[in-house]
Formats: sequence, structure tokens, C-alpha cells
Amino acid sequence: MTFDAAKDALSDLLGDRFTQSHAVRDAHGTNEAHFAAAPPDGVAFPISTEEVSQILRICHGFSCPVIPYGAGTGLEGQHLATQGGITLDMSKMNKILAVQDADMLAVVQPGVTREQLNEDLRATGLFFPVDPGANASIGGMTATRASGTTAVRYGTMAQNVLALEVVMADGTIIRTGTQAPKSSAGYDMTHLMVGSEGTLGIITEITLRLQGQPEAISAATCRFDTVGDAVDTVIMTIQSGIPMARIELVDEQMVTAFNRHSGGDLPEKPHLFLEFHGSPSSVKEQAELFGALADDHGADGFAWTDSTEERNALWRMRHQGHYATATLRPGAKALATDVCVPISRLAEAVAEAQSERARLNLVAPIVGHVGDGNFHCGIRMDPDDPDEVARVAEFSEGLAQCALRLGGTVSGEHGIGLGKIKYMTKQHGPALSYMRAVKTAMDPTNILNPGKMLPPGNH
Repeated sequence: MTFDAAKDALSDLLGDRFTQSHAVRDAHGTNEAHFAAAPPDGVAFPISTEEVSQILRICHGFSCPVIPYGAGTGLEGQHLATQGGITLDMSKMNKILAVQDADMLAVVQPGVTREQLNEDLRATGLFFPVDPGANASIGGMTATRASGTTAVRYGTMAQNVLALEVVMADGTIIRTGTQAPKSSAGYDMTHLMVGSEGTLGIITEITLRLQGQPEAISAATCRFDTVGDAVDTVIMTIQSGIPMARIELVDEQMVTAFNRHSGGDLPEKPHLFLEFHGSPSSVKEQAELFGALADDHGADGFAWTDSTEERNALWRMRHQGHYATATLRPGAKALATDVCVPISRLAEAVAEAQSERARLNLVAPIVGHVGDGNFHCGIRMDPDDPDEVARVAEFSEGLAQCALRLGGTVSGEHGIGLGKIKYMTKQHGPALSYMRAVKTAMDPTNILNPGKMLPPGNH
């Protein structure tokens, strides 16, 4: 018993908020990356935790797969219904339930987006710092343990989620964590759910840590002759304890893409994009300290700005990197890598990626949140060209193995989804069997986003 047995009950429960429309199904079955389209059999639009609970009870009883869907901006195919079933579109659960200024926290539903939350917080003097670039939903960001350009200063979703409300596979509603700043009470169920990609439960409420809006913000760009010089500057900056708010690397291929996409005129050399937060005096001091380190590594072309408009333009360009790479290979599909290594091994990892890219003759711009050791190669390829597909696979495999060899991870922020399942055994070894045991205990009929994260086995 699967979807066919469940659809009548779902229709009775939700009315026109449950649809089998081909257009809606197809829209939920596409993705930003290279994965084949995989539309669900139906799409449900719940409006409350209680409705999610009822939906899960129905699907659990009929062994119907349930795939949660946020904004659809993920790059590893987490939201694709590869085994059929229903997509649970959380976009109608988009209320900001509470903002507690004194506690510096907010309670939101999963369909709230990052930009929506920060717009609502504007008058409070607070902001939510995790910035993956896309206007992702907070539920999706939580489920994938997202991070982004500001993680070097403010951390990832792992550091910024305090508590959750979650609906389990059988419809049971649980709460994890509290609004207290810390807890030593029991297993940390909150952070088990953060990054679980919809495989352990459906997140219906998130309590978030907020930050005070900085008094002063300054941004800068500078360029280097080589990626190695830029990366060495990053390493020295982090080791010197300069509290950067953002420190992003873009290589010469990425600069070319930015110029084409945004109409810019940056010299086609490796660049660092930077941002400093704090008081006016501390921002000035941070910028001077960074400038001295960068000069030691041959930096040139410093451009500084305190202008909000210019800063927004800089980060808008950076956040559109995924789309900018398309200008280098129009019509090609994307395969995004996102390895993360210890900061001391970053130069080695980036150098190896550049060398392999050249050897395999690939279009793969390098861009990354290098302040925390995370970088991306946005590979563009023709999926109908077997030779190119083979070269891309060799490159991607080599990059993943390099990250693991250097003590890192195959995913710093995009998650596992479909694309990185094959690396899970290598990265986790015997621990993988315990992950499967957790999955089995929490989802015994394997209806929650099946086929994602864990490689084939006893789910």
C-alpha cells in the first residue's frame, strides 16, 4: 500500500490543498542541479502542525513516502520524490510566531524565509545571521544544517537553532530543546534533527538565536596574483584572531562569470570579498590589521566601502554565483561541490582542486566561505556527453577523497541528499550502522524522504 491507498484520505483531509496537478507536481520535481526530474504523486500544503501530524498518520498507515519541501533551492536533490509518494510543501506555514527581544530569539514556522525574517526584525535592532545566499526557508536551512557567507563569525544553523517542534513518522508531535541558552538534560534531539534532511521527522517550528545588528559595517575587495596567496592570507587572518564577518574567495574563473552575469569589470584574478562588523573603531582596526596581512601576501586593488548600497551589490553578486557560472557554459547542467577542510589544509585542498580542474579540462569556478575552510567548485557539464560526465565524476570523486584525506568532510553545508550518498561509508565507517539504527527506530516503515542521505542497506 502506497500513494494510491493514501490519496483519498489526504484529499478528504486537505481538500484543494492536496493536488495531483501535473504542473504542480512537475514544479516540485525539478532542481537547481543535474539530478533527473522526480515529481511526486501528489503535493500537500499543510497549514498547521496538527495537519502535518494527521498527514503523517495517514502516510504511515499506508506506507506512503513523504518528502518535505521548503523553497526548493537545495543543490543535492533532497526534495526530489525519487520513490514517489507526496511532497509536503511547507510554504503556507510561514508565520513568525514570536520575537523575544530580551532573550534575543525568534520562534518561526518552517515556511518563513531568511529574508522575510530579517525584514520583520529590522525595527528590533536584531537580525538572523545565517546567510546561505538563496532566500531559503528556515525549515529547509534547519533540515540541511545550512551555513553561508557569515558562518565564520556567527556559525551555522547548528549553532543558531535552540529548539524545535517536530512531527515524527507516525504522527507523534515532539518538542526538542528549550529557550534557555544551554541545557544538559538528556540526548540532544535538537541537533540530531538539524541536518537530518527530512529523514527523521518533519520540522514544524524552529526557535532561533538572534544577534544584535552591528553598529558599523565595512566591506572590501582585494585581488591576488594566485589563489595560493589569497588562501594564505585567509589562513593568517583566522590564525591572527581577526573577527571577520565574511571572508570569501573567488578564483579567476569565478570572476569571469561574475563580470558576465553582473556586468562588472573586476580584473580576472583571484579575489577576496570581505566584511567587518562591530563598533566604528573596531571595524577600522580590523580592516587595518587585515590590510597589513594581505599586503604581506601581495594583495592589490583594495576597494573599501561603508555604503549599504555598495555592500548589498557586492553580496548580491556573490550570492548569484551559482547562476553566474551558467554564463561560462550556457545550457550546461550544474554539479556543486562543497567540501570543507581544516583551515591549516585549505591551501593544499584548493591547489589540488585547481590542478585537477586544469588536467581534466573542466569549467569549475572556485568560490567559497574560506574563513571556515569551506569552498565550492561549481562544475558545469553536458550530461549527454559521456566523456565529459566521466571527467566530472573523476574530478568530484578526487575532490571528496582529498577532503577526507586532509581530515575534512565531503559536505560543509549543502548536505548529502542524493549526490553524496556514495561518500557516506568512507567518511563515517562503522558509525554509519548506528545512523541506520537511529533511522529505523524513528522511521520504521521508511516513509520519511526515503533514498536520501543513507546509502542502501537496512535503511
